[in-house]
Amino acid sequence: MTNKERAMNILHYKSVDRMPAVHFGYWTELLDEWAQQGHISKDLVKSWSDGNAADRELDKLLGWDFNWARTTGANVGLFPAFEYKILEKLPDGFLRVQNYDGLIERIREGATSIPAEDDYQLKDRASFESLYKPKMQFCKERVPYEYFQNEFQKTVDPDLPIGIFLGSVLGSIRNILSVIGLSYTICDDYELLAEIIDTYAEMQYTCVEEVLKTGAKFDFGHYWEDICFKNGPLISPVMFEELCAKHYKKRNDLCHRYGIDIISLDCDGVTDKLLPIWFENGVNTMFPIEVGTWGDQFEPARKRYGKGMLGVGAMDKTALRKDKAAVDAEIARMQRLADLGGFIPCPDHRLMPGSKWELVQYYADKIKTLRV
Repeated sequence: MTNKERAMNILHYKSVDRMPAVHFGYWTELLDEWAQQGHISKDLVKSWSDGNAADRELDKLLGWDFNWARTTGANVGLFPAFEYKILEKLPDGFLRVQNYDGLIERIREGATSIPAEDDYQLKDRASFESLYKPKMQFCKERVPYEYFQNEFQKTVDPDLPIGIFLGSVLGSIRNILSVIGLSYTICDDYELLAEIIDTYAEMQYTCVEEVLKTGAKFDFGHYWEDICFKNGPLISPVMFEELCAKHYKKRNDLCHRYGIDIISLDCDGVTDKLLPIWFENGVNTMFPIEVGTWGDQFEPARKRYGKGMLGVGAMDKTALRKDKAAVDAEIARMQRLADLGGFIPCPDHRLMPGSKWELVQYYADKIKTLRV
């Protein structure tokens, strides 16, 4: 069987010959560690990104079958993006920068962890109208029509599943506003927040529609959100349903019309309060099902929503920093989740610094032996 057949069969409750070994990429600092240890070249580190040739080379070295984060699509972000520029070099060694979303951040050079939000520019209707709204409009330049019409099906690997990136209904807005800015806007100007979300969502819908109209075929659709943390969502579920549910439904209905019935969504943190909104509006695949300090989230979701709730993820990646006993314990837990059906084990986020090369190889080899 191909890995595409394995993945799609599992998510449709069909038989497979074995479990695929699926991952979700790496922190750059980990790749640097592995290069220093002599496992990979520095050139491979520099060229790596999700799903590219360097990623596939790493798959072969480590024993993975594929990276779930293999998606493509139109440019659904701010267009044109803000200029990335250094605003100030701070005495503590940090840089104060304007990023591509116009957010002001403090970063440490060479680090890839989540930066500190320092300030934001979308503070009122005037700044939305002048700085952001023009960048949230659809234009033909967002869609590489020639590629999707003529090159995509020739270049896509038939062995691997490929997803269409569906964008983000609230996560990208949170990036633009910052967590603090989102919180203030919810309280100070709810109507403006609704207009920002609607404007951004309509552009993204058109982008997805234009890609699908080219005839390009995809195995799944995929959202990125990241709007939850260890204590739950960053927004009231009631508000989230009022502001965002309609946009998921509209976009997911579009996917269904083009034969895409697997819709996955990437959200870290504790997601249980938002799951019913996503699920009722067409999202059916949890990813990466972060374990964190709160434990497994997939089994409770399956008990609540039944077989319509699918999953990719839920493997506690920290075991890969420990020893074989810790990895074996996770594999045993993955077998229990796999027994529920409609579930593909995958580390619950990008592999972090300190992950051991030999343990990753061990896990990738052992996960293929799970009974499905």
